[in-house]
Amino acid sequence: MAKKQFKAESKRLLDLMINSIYTHKEIFLRELISNASDAVDKLAYKALTDDKVGVKRKDFQIFLTADKAERTLTIADNGIGMTKEELEKNLGTIARSGSFQFKQEMDKAENAPKGAKAVDIIGQFGVGFYSAFMVADRVTVRSRAYGADEAWEWQSDGADGYTVEPCDKADVGTQVILHLKPDTDEDKFSEYLEEYRLQELVKKYSDYVHTPIRMEVTKSRQKEKPEGAGEDYKPEWEDYREVDTLNSMVPLWQRAKSKVKSEEYNQFYKEKFGDWEEPLATIHISAEGQMEYKALLFIPARAPYDYYSKDYEKGLQLYSSGVLIMDKCPEVVPDHFSFVKGVVDSPDLPLNISRETLQHTRALHIIQGSVEKKVKAELLKLQKEDREKYLKFWKGFARQLKYGTVNDYGAHKEVLQDLLMFHSSHGDELTTLAEYVERMKEGQENIFYLCAENLEMARNLPQAERVLDKGYEILYFTDEVDEFVANTLQKYGEKPFKDAGAADALPESDEEKADAEKKAEANKPVLDFVKEALGDKVSDVRLSKVLKSGAVCLSTDGPMSLEMEKYFRKMGDDLGGMKAQRVLELNADSAVYGALAQAVAQDPDKAKKYAELLYDQALIIAGLPMEDTARYTELVCSLMV
Repeated sequence: MAKKQFKAESKRLLDLMINSIYTHKEIFLRELISNASDAVDKLAYKALTDDKVGVKRKDFQIFLTADKAERTLTIADNGIGMTKEELEKNLGTIARSGSFQFKQEMDKAENAPKGAKAVDIIGQFGVGFYSAFMVADRVTVRSRAYGADEAWEWQSDGADGYTVEPCDKADVGTQVILHLKPDTDEDKFSEYLEEYRLQELVKKYSDYVHTPIRMEVTKSRQKEKPEGAGEDYKPEWEDYREVDTLNSMVPLWQRAKSKVKSEEYNQFYKEKFGDWEEPLATIHISAEGQMEYKALLFIPARAPYDYYSKDYEKGLQLYSSGVLIMDKCPEVVPDHFSFVKGVVDSPDLPLNISRETLQHTRALHIIQGSVEKKVKAELLKLQKEDREKYLKFWKGFARQLKYGTVNDYGAHKEVLQDLLMFHSSHGDELTTLAEYVERMKEGQENIFYLCAENLEMARNLPQAERVLDKGYEILYFTDEVDEFVANTLQKYGEKPFKDAGAADALPESDEEKADAEKKAEANKPVLDFVKEALGDKVSDVRLSKVLKSGAVCLSTDGPMSLEMEKYFRKMGDDLGGMKAQRVLELNADSAVYGALAQAVAQDPDKAKKYAELLYDQALIIAGLPMEDTARYTELVCSLMV
């Protein structure tokens, strides 16, 4: 029989379908199973109004058969089938979708039968079938339409055209028979004849297609123990063949929350995402409105080993009507919640022609916004109702939330600020900002904080005394990003953040200001001497307004703090050599200052040593490296002799 030509710039367009649209060759099985599922759904839909169909929903199936000897893979269904005309229209015209036409007719039907809305039509572009040519050098389609007396065979070996001839087929439905290409060094097409590979692909892409996908598979069983076998008999095993259902069909997220046990959620999470530990929280979403979708989200108990590395890939599994579209879709979860695992399934996704990516992102933004709200609500619930679990979460993901607060110029600070926690002078437990504000003393205007390398250093900073003596609580910032968080937030509620070590941390009366100025003027000779002795190590030396029992500390002038300088040094960024403008603060009421002043007046050489020693001690208190540790040791020893 003479070949007919495809009706759409055949060779060039089919080459495009085969070689350019799909990223992975294995996608062909997903596409052909989706087409088979659509055929089943069409007949199931017809059965709602036509008693003559005679096939119940439970009787529908998709069957896979691999024949290694013939190098063929067959995908068969007992769906609605196709007439000769439909074969020509649907397979002879590239990008003409019978499923799309059926969906349009179903949507327009005024008196759609009960249950019609439950019919999901997957293939709407009319190109998925041609993905078969990525792995096959010949494709044969045998089909008998419902209500027809004859069957037809469509066959093509690619862009050169196709034939349509009558054939023998007793039952209604369609068989798609792929004759696989020969193996090459780059492509091993024989893998699609292996049971394990077909099972793997069905599980990966089509596990939730709601028609059973079946295949005869090889299994092993223990032989019966022969009569008279002794105690030393070793069990023997034998292989046998059995038809197995490969897909789960009904995904967990499609079931009502009330019908799913926590054990089922946990088992699903561990199997799907390869975690040995149960999730801290599960979020089951069924959304309608702007966009219809269902989602199942999980908050892990701990960060994956590669979470804070560049190798980590965020994203949720994206399904369209139960068919996997993307294994990790990054757009549906915000970066600050990139630890979330889970799945999103929607029939409303604006897929591109290959159904591997999306045409535009508005739908994703809608989903992302909803996911963000749900995750935040669940974390706040944990924080308030199960503090132990939240602390476990915080241990793994605190850094992510803090950097999320700072990133994008603080665009997400309103979302994240209530989730943040810090150590404080209130006790050993971490505290939220809301809890801190709730404990604030009457008349306290600021949220006080101090930065240090660790909690022990923070608790011992001499700058804290003045604020603590007022009964005010201080947050201890011990992570490198904490001060950036405070600078980004600026305030929580109506309460601004304030460095407890700043000279203006507490208000001064006019009388106190006048006394401080008088005191500074009186001690100017000592301060000038120390500044000259230290040279460019400091930008200024002044009497401290914050020290009470401590003798010395470092502060800064300008926008860069000491903690910021440490951070940028750690990141390998020298900012063009720019450093914090260091200020050496001295406590004029301390005995140490008295000794310094006396040395300035009587023994300038010793006074210079005192100045260097005090500066080094200030560096130690601040957690900064000394420029010359040998010189420091020499100073201490020389002053002891």
